[in-house]
Amino acid sequence: MTTSIRAAGDRRDVALPARIDVIGVPMDLGADRRGVDMGPSAIRYAGLRPGLESLGIATLVDHGNLSVPVAESSAAQAVKNAKYLPLILSVCAELAGAVEAAVRDGGFPLVLGGDHSIAIGTLAGMTRARGAPPGLLWFDAHGDINTPVTSPSGNVHGMPVSIAIDERNIDLSRCVQIGLRDVDAGERRRIRELGVRAFSMSEIDRLGMERVMDEALRIAGTGPRSVHVSFDMDGIDPREAPGVGTAVPGGLTYREAHLAMEMLADAGVLGSLEITETNPLLDQGNRTAELAVALILSALGKTIL
Repeated sequence: MTTSIRAAGDRRDVALPARIDVIGVPMDLGADRRGVDMGPSAIRYAGLRPGLESLGIATLVDHGNLSVPVAESSAAQAVKNAKYLPLILSVCAELAGAVEAAVRDGGFPLVLGGDHSIAIGTLAGMTRARGAPPGLLWFDAHGDINTPVTSPSGNVHGMPVSIAIDERNIDLSRCVQIGLRDVDAGERRRIRELGVRAFSMSEIDRLGMERVMDEALRIAGTGPRSVHVSFDMDGIDPREAPGVGTAVPGGLTYREAHLAMEMLADAGVLGSLEITETNPLLDQGNRTAELAVALILSALGKTIL
């Protein structure tokens, strides 16, 4: 069920979800640098609820945060070169259940991370709820398509795409990566071998974000609520989003990121959204969390005029 809204001066009709289910996942087991476990709280503190309410969302359900073990309580190398993998998969199984339940109850899952390993659970839940993998737009500086064999670090936040592929929760023909600029050699080979459509920052520079998003949306799918967006805040240039653990210069600009989200809203295809890798310990005055909220609102239909 959707609610149609149109504010004065808007250039489009926007179909809002009637219900949004916010699910926090304070996961930092997938990364070496600590602090992303505070990301869900930082995003809420940055005005998520009042922002969503200002759009006219009929029902907003915040489920709080899932319980995530702390790194100090567990052995890091339970799986060779995939640190904390059993614990991560356990949390992701719980997340998958929460996402599936939200969709079956008519909700729009809005998942707040946490490191990007949480996408394993979100994608599993969406696949179960819909009966097939959603189209996927993956915004990130990194490919996140390493395996324990190819990973230089063993950090699972660099592996969620590979794990989701192995679990059959990604349809490679409908998967697009956007904003890549720091890709390991093993990831580069896998992206080519698997035929994943990946837009590097060089390609975005040449084509422009509007053309990139036009192609990405054609690939991911045109059905209502058929696309999942997994947005790593390090996809944005660190001058705009300093509060991330793996910052890489030369990322998406503020306006490029908003344009991408605005085009998603225009297309009416967004069925779920997750925001990951916000690290308040490395942020400046909660700027990155505030930008995360602004991008969420743009994706859901907020307009400039």
